[in-house]
Amino acid sequence: MGIGGSIGKALGPSVHRLAPELTTNFVHEALRRAIHGVGPLPGAASAADKQLAEQHGDVEKAIHEVIENHVRYAGAQGFATNLGGMVTAAITIPANISGLALLQCRMVAGIAHLRGYDLADPRVHNAVLGCMLGEETVQTLVRKKKLPAPPMAIATAPTHDPHLDQVMAAEVTSELLTRVAGKRVAVTVGRRVPVVGGLFGASADAFATWRIGRYADRELLRRTMR
Repeated sequence: MGIGGSIGKALGPSVHRLAPELTTNFVHEALRRAIHGVGPLPGAASAADKQLAEQHGDVEKAIHEVIENHVRYAGAQGFATNLGGMVTAAITIPANISGLALLQCRMVAGIAHLRGYDLADPRVHNAVLGCMLGEETVQTLVRKKKLPAPPMAIATAPTHDPHLDQVMAAEVTSELLTRVAGKRVAVTVGRRVPVVGGLFGASADAFATWRIGRYADRELLRRTMR
């Protein structure tokens, strides 16, 4: 874990006080909106199918485009929600976390769809959330027996474990809060020059989204839908 992550762990409770409404339920709501679409943003499957058509049926190229598009989206929202330093933190932290959750859910769900997973399946929902934790965190949680298995094994498990729904949502909420807390420290350093904070926020969110996309690409192997 880097310095930002360590600081994030220490400041996590402070960020949660600034965003008390971000309970684990918001993760499930973000996933629902990512899958079904919200406002002008089409659902994950529709967006992925559009990329598949543009890439003439090449699944791997379509997945690459899904990742690249969401990296750009994440960078844009990261810039917009990290301009004001701590003065606007009570507004921008919840917006930043909610925006990242929606975009990253949508990206991973799109990858899952292109690889043949059923986005109506609750096991796949948990696999999507598992990918959002990132490979290192997943490995740690599996080793500590907090998660039963990596995302693909969860998606293809014989049965759905309802208890895992809340466990996964809680872990994703904690991870998002930790990432934003660590990033907020660097953004605050640049508060006298707000654009610096925006640029750092854009880079951090874009890079985090790219890493999650690459992990989902490696983890969610092709599956034939039944």
